[in-house]
Amino acid sequence: MLEWHRATLGLGGNIGDPVAAMAAALQRLDAREDCRVVAVSRLYRTPPWGKTDQADFYNACAAIETRLSPEALLDACLDIERDMKRVRIERWGPRTIDMDVLTYDALETRTDRLEIPHPRMSERAFVLMPLADIAASMVVRGRSVAAWLEESDRTGITTASDDGEWWRR
Repeated sequence: MLEWHRATLGLGGNIGDPVAAMAAALQRLDAREDCRVVAVSRLYRTPPWGKTDQADFYNACAAIETRLSPEALLDACLDIERDMKRVRIERWGPRTIDMDVLTYDALETRTDRLEIPHPRMSERAFVLMPLADIAASMVVRGRSVAAWLEESDRTGITTASDDGEWWRR
């Protein structure tokens, strides 16, 4: 039997009902035999990043246990995005759902399809704030998530849920 690995995911969206889309994505992942959601952050409402002429985003992070390899986990996330009608039109543009593999155990790797830890996660408060809810002491590139968050610009980011149970409701 394959062993379980711990991974973290970043989720977001700003088209339609992104909160319902993120909840559905987590439920679909949790329903798989090779993945289980073990912790979910609060929801955050965040101003757009990169391309700023669009609606605010909702963001969250999840900790999962999985028997999938890192690339197979990426494929599972991309399959969920596709099934939920995610279309990639422009970088940092509007989207119904976005799922990123942030970390996978303590692995550091880079392939043509996947870089772990996620290459820009330590620069983005919209990732670090929800990730700190569930893994503040996790070390990424030699520093804790909480330490990275201390230096991040959190301007305009607000909490949009009281707890991490929003995806089950």
